Amino acid sequence: MKYIVILGDGMADRPVKELAGKTPLQAASVPNMDKLAREGTIGKVRTVPPGFHPGSDIANLTILGYDPREFYTGRAPLEAASIGIALKGDDVAYRCNLVTLKYNKDKTKAVMEDYSSGHIKTDEAGELINEVNRQIGTDAITFYPGVSYRHI
Repeated sequence: MKYIVILGDGMADRPVKELAGKTPLQAASVPNMDKLAREGTIGKVRTVPPGFHPGSDIANLTILGYDPREFYTGRAPLEAASIGIALKGDDVAYRCNLVTLKYNKDKTKAVMEDYSSGHIKTDEAGELINEVNRQIGTDAITFYPGVSYRHI
């Protein structure tokens, strides 16, 4: 038998005041999801074991049958694989996000103003990451462009 597993990763979200206290999912018109629920088999499963942060990286490993206590090494190796980076046994991968900083008047302190650099476009972000790699990359450290603000 063949199955299709549909993961509504992050769909539930939190209630939003502007949506009369409903979540985006509660406020949305979802006739196709309603049909899938009526005609398919639905269920609920704990995808994040106790002691782990509730993130899609952990949940997706669990859904695919991998015990994150044994196989989880962080989000970066998963994202590296998703953009075609083949890591060797002794390689280490880190996420490299482009963010927006807001400086104080004398530019001595900064706070992160936006986690996504204003949802930067992939082509613009790629140019920046490639320049970072040219400026500070080495034989041992390489920066790889990813999608939008998310890079390796």
